[in-house]
Amino acid sequence: MPDLKGLFKLPPALAIKYFKNKKNQTSWNWYDIWQDSHKKSFTVAKAMNKHILQDIRTAVDKALEDGQTFQQFKKDLKPTLQKKGWWGEIIVVDKEGVAEKVQLGSNYRLKTIYRVNMQTSYQTGRYQSQIENVENRPYWEYVAVMDSSTRPEHAMLNGLVLRYDDPFWKAFYPPNGWNCRCRVNALSEHNISTKNLMIDNSDGKLSEEYRLVSKKTGELKPVSVYTDPLTGKKIAPDIGWSHNPASGLSDE
Repeated sequence: MPDLKGLFKLPPALAIKYFKNKKNQTSWNWYDIWQDSHKKSFTVAKAMNKHILQDIRTAVDKALEDGQTFQQFKKDLKPTLQKKGWWGEIIVVDKEGVAEKVQLGSNYRLKTIYRVNMQTSYQTGRYQSQIENVENRPYWEYVAVMDSSTRPEHAMLNGLVLRYDDPFWKAFYPPNGWNCRCRVNALSEHNISTKNLMIDNSDGKLSEEYRLVSKKTGELKPVSVYTDPLTGKKIAPDIGWSHNPASGLSDE
C-alpha cells in the first residue's frame, strides 16, 4: 500500500488543522468514543495514561506535518512506548475479578494508529476543499482502489456518483473502515457529460441496522446501510465508521 500522503496528493494544511483541533481523551475500548465524537477527540484504546496518549499524539502530529512514512513514525515512537512500558500484552483484572489479556503497543497497533489518523485527517481536508468548490463541482464520485486488498463492499460502490448534498455522504464519505483507502472525486457538469456518467441518488436505499461491537458484553451499535438497487446487496461501513468525520466542522 502506498504512503497516504502520496495517495491523496493533498496539501496538508487542512489535514493538520483538523488534527490539531482535537482534544486528547482516554478510552479503554475503541468503541467508547463513538463516531462523531472522534471529530473533536484523539484517543487510542488502552492508552489510559495521559502522558502515553500525548506521546502518541505528538508522533502523529509530526507525521502529518513532516509527511512521514509509517517506518519513520514507528522508528520515532516505538522506543518511547517501550521505555515507558506501554508495549506488548498484559493481564488485567476487572472489578469482578475476571482476568483478561490485552494488547498495548505493537507494530500492528502502531500501523493502525498511523493509518487511521493520517487517512482520516487527509480525507477531512479533502472533504473541506471539495465543499468549498461545490458550485463548480457539485457531483461526487466514490472511488475504490480496486485491487486484491479492497473490500468487496467498497468495490461495489466504486463509480457511484451522487450530488455532494445527498444523505449518502453523511455516512459513506471515506474512510469507511480500518485501513480503507477509498476516496471521492469531485466532478463538474462537463465531467459528467464527457464521461457519460449517470447521477444516482440514495432515495429509499439508506437504512440503519444494529451490529455487534463487543462479544464480551454483547453490546450492539447502529450502522448505516446502503442497499444496492441492482443486486439487493447491503453495504455498510465498518462498525463505528458510519459517519463523515468532516461534516459540520466548517460550521463550527
